[in-house]
Amino acid sequence: MVMAASPRKSINTVFQRVGVYGFGGSSQKRQKYDDIQDEDDTLELEQIGAERTKTVLILMSDTGGGHRASAEAIRDAFQLEYGDEYRIIVKDVWKEYTGWPLNDMENQYKFMVKHVQLWKVAFHSTSPRWIHSLYLAAIAAFYAKEVEAGLMEYKPDIIISVHPLMQHIPLWVLKWQGLEKKVIFVTVITDLNTCHRTWFHPGVNRLYCPSEEVAKRSLLDGLEESQIRVFGLPIRPTFCRAVLSKDDLRVELEMDPELPAVLLMGGGEGMGPVKKTAKALGESLYNAELGKPIGQLVIICGRNESLASTLRSTEWKIPVKVRGFETQMVKWMGACDCIITKVSFLNLELYTSPFQLCFMIFGTNSFQLYSDSQAGPGTITEALIRGLPIILNDYIPGQVRGSKVMS
Repeated sequence: MVMAASPRKSINTVFQRVGVYGFGGSSQKRQKYDDIQDEDDTLELEQIGAERTKTVLILMSDTGGGHRASAEAIRDAFQLEYGDEYRIIVKDVWKEYTGWPLNDMENQYKFMVKHVQLWKVAFHSTSPRWIHSLYLAAIAAFYAKEVEAGLMEYKPDIIISVHPLMQHIPLWVLKWQGLEKKVIFVTVITDLNTCHRTWFHPGVNRLYCPSEEVAKRSLLDGLEESQIRVFGLPIRPTFCRAVLSKDDLRVELEMDPELPAVLLMGGGEGMGPVKKTAKALGESLYNAELGKPIGQLVIICGRNESLASTLRSTEWKIPVKVRGFETQMVKWMGACDCIITKVSFLNLELYTSPFQLCFMIFGTNSFQLYSDSQAGPGTITEALIRGLPIILNDYIPGQVRGSKVMS
């Protein structure tokens, strides 16, 4: 007789495949959450829903690149682990089924991160539970039927949320429809350390945390230890596989085979001082005395088409490749020697000579940068997996404060 894996075990297996434990604290501390087992698996299955799970609906929003990247990492891990046993659907239910303001979160996010103090005010003012519960309840009163239609169209057996605003309303809809015992609801937090309190909802069946610190905070917001797992950040499985050598990747990507390469990016939206940093690197990686470049630059602009257009029209003294939203980050990271991404730590103006900057980038195989901020946790973790030295040069106030990043 062949026994089908329980939904709980299936989900745990998937997150063991895609999770990165590097930021989760000591193994002994993680063991406290990971070793929690129900005395009777049959009882748990009866409590949390279907005996066999076939459809997984992953809720995300393109507010930055991290939520979609996490959703796709989970989708790919399900497919690797279980093949066609599960139908995986990644959806922005807010954008497709509701009205303003939910269907416009992507543009609102872009506007606020361009005006970071506005983002900071919004982040902290909505943190108290009574405030965000009130406004989410008001939104639910307007769009409950639309959200219900969006969720029930796919008849999910498991719902996985990878966005902080996709817990409360879907859980309320499931409760109103009497489905809270039939549909497994899982939250996967994609902020590495400090995160908004809307991530924490005691009604979820499982909360997958990226770090011990986040797990502790979830306990303060009413979750039980039995609901919590510390499995790290979801990372695309391609980063855990063997890749082509750097030489082969540079041939494939049409890069200079000899010059050291800097990978510069500002997340999925191309945020931060990308243009300013690119111009500084363009000067620093050119040796005026020798009249030739001493490095090359790859710039990932994400969805920022204006930035990409500006940089493509710039005259460079060094080899430069300007890319838009990129789906082959594992290759670009494999072809480069270091990465500069968004976190407020490094100010290029502090380096008074090109030699100082070039030495920092190329003078060592590894170095450590400590910051009171963190941003782009997925990018940072992927770079660590590939063994890339990291320079952090900008951050968004709010969820990106309060942690130390070591690379």
